[in-house]
Amino acid sequence: MWLQGLKDLVRGLADLAYPNSCLICDGPESASDRFRHGLCSDCYLAVSSDSVPSCLRCGLTVGPHLNTAEGCTVCRSQSYAFRSVYRLGVYEGRLRDAILKIKAGMGDALSQMMGRVSREALLDRLLAARIDQVVPVPLHWRREWARGHNQSLELAEELAIGLGVPCLKKCLQRIRHTPQQLQPSASARRENVRGAFRVRRGANLSGKRILLVDDVMTTGSTASEAARMLLQVGAKEVVVAILARR
Repeated sequence: MWLQGLKDLVRGLADLAYPNSCLICDGPESASDRFRHGLCSDCYLAVSSDSVPSCLRCGLTVGPHLNTAEGCTVCRSQSYAFRSVYRLGVYEGRLRDAILKIKAGMGDALSQMMGRVSREALLDRLLAARIDQVVPVPLHWRREWARGHNQSLELAEELAIGLGVPCLKKCLQRIRHTPQQLQPSASARRENVRGAFRVRRGANLSGKRILLVDDVMTTGSTASEAARMLLQVGAKEVVVAILARR
């Protein structure tokens, strides 16, 4: 794709002009930082350390002593097709900065780096979930063409490497070009994504535990609709991994 080729060229020229800079803050990266996947020490710590507890079911931030095995006070009344959510952190600060960069311009390199950070931070919990296959939440082709990459795919590939399981890159398709999720209510968001996905014919998900990967979760509507389609074709269970929860 010519757009991706142009981005690769621009990124290569930037690397020559500004070597060893942090992919999030653009600050200098010291020699001791290089094992942190192209992030400076401050950014790596900020995006890899979730300092507050979250709900096991929906990923929302909760109080330190709340038992969320059956969900939190917000999600107990909600019906989700996925079982649980694993997050890197809250959508704020440098994690938010990283996600905004991923969604714009030359974000594909950073999304790969954030996938590696997620792999390190979440791997023990994901291994305990006994994942069989990893599936990224797809973009509609128009949005992927405009952006030049699908950040969820790049995150999913890194997590699949850590888990040692297949990443089903094209298993799930977004068949409807939905507007950005700007609706004020959860019910409106659910309606916005209803029927937006389908599973490709021939995909073998029967009896499999699926890790569904996306960058950000707001109400869980998109992930739940995608998970519903995976379950319809025989998946045993769907859990979700995200970079950030709003």
